[in-house]
Amino acid sequence: MICAAVAVWLLYGPSKAAVRLQRALPSPAPPTRTAALLHRAAVVRTNLLDKRRAPARWRAISVELCEGMAAELTAGKTPEEAFLTTTAVLPTAMAKALRAPPPHQDPVAHLDHLAATQPGAESLRLLAATWRLGAERGGTLATVLDGLATALRDEETQRQEIAVHLAAPRATARLLAVLPVLGLAMATALGTNPLPFLLTTPPGLACLTTALTLDAAGLWWTSHLATKAATTHP
Repeated sequence: MICAAVAVWLLYGPSKAAVRLQRALPSPAPPTRTAALLHRAAVVRTNLLDKRRAPARWRAISVELCEGMAAELTAGKTPEEAFLTTTAVLPTAMAKALRAPPPHQDPVAHLDHLAATQPGAESLRLLAATWRLGAERGGTLATVLDGLATALRDEETQRQEIAVHLAAPRATARLLAVLPVLGLAMATALGTNPLPFLLTTPPGLACLTTALTLDAAGLWWTSHLATKAATTHP
């Protein structure tokens, strides 16, 4: 029995090289609190980026859905079949939301629901209205959906051009907001030390409060103007 056990160990046990390598490598250290905080911050940042990019993804999905349904309708399929075939080739979680309407709800009503609840999916309401009108009165639904896709794509191109033009004013506003902090740092480096005056005396506190209020108001107003310009279309 001892010989059999030794034979099994020699056949299936780790090799000498693997044992030496395991001894040479340091054991993995347990995650520290700092690493856990950094990981949590990275997860939060990723979620914020996904939330910020979600409207653009919904707009792209709307264009692809219109184009795909137009192609499938031209091939002779019904609107329901064209919708299911098109959403089946969209590999995102948003396409999964399109393919999963609530029970006892038709796809048209589901599109209206998504357009009302998902930022960036407002174009789905136009698709639903076109689908409903084509089902009630007939007509070339494929041609209308193709034209809708073209209009939505042109609108998205215009939105991207506006965002590019607004990038410079946004960056300038952020730079101007940071300049007072740089001025305080330069004054401190030169030996004037303005912080005790700003933080301990009533005139300094009044100046600091006024400056922070004006700085925040300037940032808000610039962001408001940029957002209004980005959401206003001729």
